[in-house]
Amino acid sequence: MSKKEEENKEESKQATIDDKDKNKEKTDKEKEKDKKKKEEDDLDNQKALNEEEIRLMKAYSFGPYDDDIKLLEKGTKKRIQDIENAMGIKESDRGLAPPSQWDLNSDKVALQQDQPLLVARCTKIIEKGANEDERQYMIVIRQIAKYVVDLGENVAPTDIEEAMRVGVDRSKYRIQIPLPPKIDASVTMMTVEEKPDVTYDDVGGCKEQIEKLREVVELPLLQPGKFVALGIDPPKGVLLY
Repeated sequence: MSKKEEENKEESKQATIDDKDKNKEKTDKEKEKDKKKKEEDDLDNQKALNEEEIRLMKAYSFGPYDDDIKLLEKGTKKRIQDIENAMGIKESDRGLAPPSQWDLNSDKVALQQDQPLLVARCTKIIEKGANEDERQYMIVIRQIAKYVVDLGENVAPTDIEEAMRVGVDRSKYRIQIPLPPKIDASVTMMTVEEKPDVTYDDVGGCKEQIEKLREVVELPLLQPGKFVALGIDPPKGVLLY
């Protein structure tokens, strides 16, 4: 076989392979085209859902108690809303209102009106008649002066007594609130909240120190007459370290 014949044979073989690939590619395209056409035909031929099928689809993934739970939540929200309406609670009072409903000017005015009070002491209650509402009160404000004032709108005459600490406003010095007695912080720190059950017998190895402690602390409290007879002042305290 000559060389030319071999080349013709190879070309014929390659042409046959190319034709097979083209036919295969064409077949794949035709299959894909047929598949799409079939899907479109299936969609066109699909029947509309009836009412029973629509009801089943809506109820899909729902539990048997979903309707009861939704009804209970709706009733709870309505009851909370009724309570808030009865109490006069608005949405803005809880800070949940949108910024478009904020009233910054009125808030600033309210802050300016609620000025801090001055601390004073009611030294005397002046009776002007049988009615308690006609009383006037003499107050002493430290480092300022004495004033005869009336009560504020939120204070009752029975709330104020002589020698009581009160809070007064800065404009007319009217009594706005009664205050508790002033307590020294150092005295509060030394208040025994719980009586300990530890005795000297529970402390070991400090016999000499315990004797000195009892002489300095206990003896002036239990037998003060000895210090008076000797003419000496008892110690004011002891430093433990």
